Amino acid sequence: MAMAAAGSLPAVAAGPGARLESVRALAGLFREAQHREMAKGSVFQDLLEILRSASSEIEQAYKDSCELVDVDTCLLLIAECFRCLRNACVECAKNQHVMRNLGLISTSVHLIKLLHGIQIKEELLLTALRCSLQFLGNVAAGNGDSQNSIWKCAFPDLFLTCLTYSDKKIVAYCCMVLFTCLNSEKVRELLDPGNLTVALHVLKVYKEQLESEWSVTLLELMMVNVCEKNQHTSEEMNLFMRHADFLAGCFQEKYEAVLKLTSAEDTDDEEALVTIRLLDVLCEMTSNNGQLEYLQTLPGLLETAIDTLRLTHLAGKQTVNVFTATHAMTGQEEVLHPAVDFKSHLIRLIGNLCYKNKENQDKVYELDGIPLILDNCSIDDNNPFVNPWAVYAIRNLTEQNERNQELIAQMEEKGLADNSALESMGLEVEKRDDKLILRSVRKKPS
Repeated sequence: MAMAAAGSLPAVAAGPGARLESVRALAGLFREAQHREMAKGSVFQDLLEILRSASSEIEQAYKDSCELVDVDTCLLLIAECFRCLRNACVECAKNQHVMRNLGLISTSVHLIKLLHGIQIKEELLLTALRCSLQFLGNVAAGNGDSQNSIWKCAFPDLFLTCLTYSDKKIVAYCCMVLFTCLNSEKVRELLDPGNLTVALHVLKVYKEQLESEWSVTLLELMMVNVCEKNQHTSEEMNLFMRHADFLAGCFQEKYEAVLKLTSAEDTDDEEALVTIRLLDVLCEMTSNNGQLEYLQTLPGLLETAIDTLRLTHLAGKQTVNVFTATHAMTGQEEVLHPAVDFKSHLIRLIGNLCYKNKENQDKVYELDGIPLILDNCSIDDNNPFVNPWAVYAIRNLTEQNERNQELIAQMEEKGLADNSALESMGLEVEKRDDKLILRSVRKKPS
């Protein structure tokens, strides 16, 4: 069998059984680096011909309803070919280069589309699809030319096809291929309004399966796209608006996951990290005047932000964790924690949603959100920007809203609101005609 690694496989015309056993043995050999390095281009040419032959037989079987074709054996052979190619690519740029030049990438993409089209959900088909995607992931790994070739052949149609599968492995391998191929240019293409459906399918995978390790990266990319562009075309705006409720819905459903970060052992919890990035994206979207008005009307978003702030604030008081206000940094661990400034961003989101919006101002009052925000105004190394965002939120909550102004004034009089905190916000309580008035003053230096 060492001969096979050097460059010989049974002819394509040989019986399916003989080909299957030879390819299976070769796949085993290619698990070892020495056999991968010894492989001749003729081996991959033979595998290409086997894939093309099996592809042609499957097409014939389903086009002409031909019962003479053994579809099961064809699927087994396809899966083994892709296993063989997958193994041969591992840390071997030479083989990646040969496969790409032979046209194995375009053939693989065509075959994946063909297998999807026959609409059989049997395990043999799923195995073939999984192995084909693993091959694409391996041939792209660390190889820019292969990544470009896959992107040209597969984006966006193949990704849309595979991301909609109910099979979790197929979806995960598809995400792997997608993110292996991404660079700055492809990110711009991915987040183009015409292609954003692919990105949103990845988020949908996270929402439904909770096992997608790619969602954090994707949300980071979406946030960069929102931050970098001060102005969006009307088409882009319409697309963002159409999917804003989806992103908000993800946050509303998964917000409690962030509480896992109270445990030092769970700082890398995927679900919690995605929740943090969802909040970041929502903060950026609500900072854009064109998107804010729509987001202010989304049912439940403001309530969820207040609930999350209350839960994290309470969690920080019950035990010492990343949500506990701390005034003396003893090391760098807290600075690097993914939840640093999470409460600041919650207050920022609340402030954004209340900007010139009387209904949301009143909603925060009714949910006891104002005392909660004021209770989070103290210096906190885990939320270094909490004070400026609290100032911003209180100003938005009290602008042309006498009831909210009176509440804060009454809290100050009763000692429930820290007067020094109000002063640091540039606010003070004044008694006028037996009525407490909250008014703006020159902010005192800190």
